Amino acid sequence: MRMIIVFGSINMDMNIKVRHFPEEGETILSNSYTSTPGGKGANQALAAARIGAKTALVGKVGDDGPGLRILNYLKRHEVMTSGVAKTPEWPTGMAVVMKTKSGKNRIVVASGANAIVGADQAPADIFHDKNILLTQMEVPLEQNAIVMKAAHDKGAQVVLNLAPALNVPKELLSLVDFLIVNQIEARQLAEKLKINIDDKIDGGAEKLATALAKSGKLTCIITLGEAGVVAVSPDGKGYKVEAMKLGEKVVDTTGAGDCFCGTFTACLHEKKPLADCLRMATIASGLSCQKEGTTEAYPYLADIEEILEEFPLAKAV
Repeated sequence: MRMIIVFGSINMDMNIKVRHFPEEGETILSNSYTSTPGGKGANQALAAARIGAKTALVGKVGDDGPGLRILNYLKRHEVMTSGVAKTPEWPTGMAVVMKTKSGKNRIVVASGANAIVGADQAPADIFHDKNILLTQMEVPLEQNAIVMKAAHDKGAQVVLNLAPALNVPKELLSLVDFLIVNQIEARQLAEKLKINIDDKIDGGAEKLATALAKSGKLTCIITLGEAGVVAVSPDGKGYKVEAMKLGEKVVDTTGAGDCFCGTFTACLHEKKPLADCLRMATIASGLSCQKEGTTEAYPYLADIEEILEEFPLAKAV
């Protein structure tokens, strides 16, 4: 069976609308809040499933109400959850997301059960050369490393979303085929790898992606927010894709990066060319910013295809 295996975090997101972010020592009031399933692993798995890719999530939740609610939600959206374990010892992970009217957000994550996710939840026989592993950095690094090596050794492609940007050894990057980072994460990684690139100068993002791609022998994808996305393969060939022109249509940017990662991996799973994967993921990410919430705002394949024909082509860099 061909599928995407997402090894990652599962949280319940507490979303609070605020007029402004509180200063140190300041208490502010909000009229309402919502709680919705989230976590980078769950978000990216659902985004991939929305595109039609057979997707399995491997992670851990508490044996509690939030955990049960998340699992039921994922199942309803056709994400396979047999690899998600329950633990009575830790609560389900929780994220507090503060959002302003302009769509900006600040997030605090309490790992909960994500802190004890085990690589043994993803048996080695689940990996083969027709599958793709997608993972992030909200679960223990050592468990990520074990799963990534198992996938790599079995011939599965490995996609790593280096978020948040932890101290990742270069040996771990040797297991990665596609690295997805934002500008901040790319700079932090370059510093840790002692790569001296000024990505603030003209063409800096392309140079940074090129340096990271060559250093890790992988395809490096850097998301640039309103400036779009740039990707460079190990041989130095690359593309840049413009972002959607959203203007005042931006409602909520929370989860847009996860939407990009899940959609990109789903397109890669369908063996689409890199340029097409980047375009479709960019459209999906942009569409997700036009609705309130995270996964509930993620588009389906038909939504992306409706825009794709008129969307600017990828440019070689």
